[in-house]
Amino acid sequence: MPKHKILVIDDEKPTLGMFLLFLKAYGYEVLLAENGAQGLEIFAAESPAIVFTDVKMPGMDGIEVLDRIKSQAPETEVIVITGHGDMDLAVEALNHEATDFINKPIHRSALDAALNRAEERIKSSTTDAAITGNVQENDIRIIEIRGNINSASERELMAAFKSADTEEKPKLLLRFHDNTSINGAGIGVLIQLLSESSRLQQKVAISGISENFKKIFDMVGITRLAPIFPDDRAAKAYLDS
Repeated sequence: MPKHKILVIDDEKPTLGMFLLFLKAYGYEVLLAENGAQGLEIFAAESPAIVFTDVKMPGMDGIEVLDRIKSQAPETEVIVITGHGDMDLAVEALNHEATDFINKPIHRSALDAALNRAEERIKSSTTDAAITGNVQENDIRIIEIRGNINSASERELMAAFKSADTEEKPKLLLRFHDNTSINGAGIGVLIQLLSESSRLQQKVAISGISENFKKIFDMVGITRLAPIFPDDRAAKAYLDS
């Protein structure tokens, strides 16, 4: 199967060269733009499925590029490129419907992970969170989440949490798939639901979330409401403790 087209927008030529080298080696058709305006022209002409855009660029910045692409093609996977440790800009981009972010300097392992998540989301062909499982294991309710969590996901997430809101108040495990993307509205919904679980003294744990979103969850305080674990075994041990 042919690889998707990828557009990379960055005003730094060494960054463009690095992306070109790696992405061509993976078999992608690579499109390059040195500024936001040029990137939008190429996007309109080529309709790439995946776009990487730097956030800080002269003239039109990456947030405006992101907004314009999403207004034209909401299904596009837009991954923003931020400075090292610049979580505030990453959160702002997620608020504008970015599906992921990657930090400079860009490491191949991080690029691989971002690409794999994007490809999985494209394959699942969903723009909303998908509750793919909601099962009870002894006194632990497990909710599986994949795809994109955004404001449109609120009803589905609330229904999943409500199913666990019984007199027994079972412990709750949120099992995220690695391809899950969470925008600002989705983070707000999750905080609201986890805050209510905390008020009800319901014990909650999270497993499976990608490294990128672990950083975001920590920054916005989600980890104070529900600790994150690398796998189900560690999460269940915490819930049973």
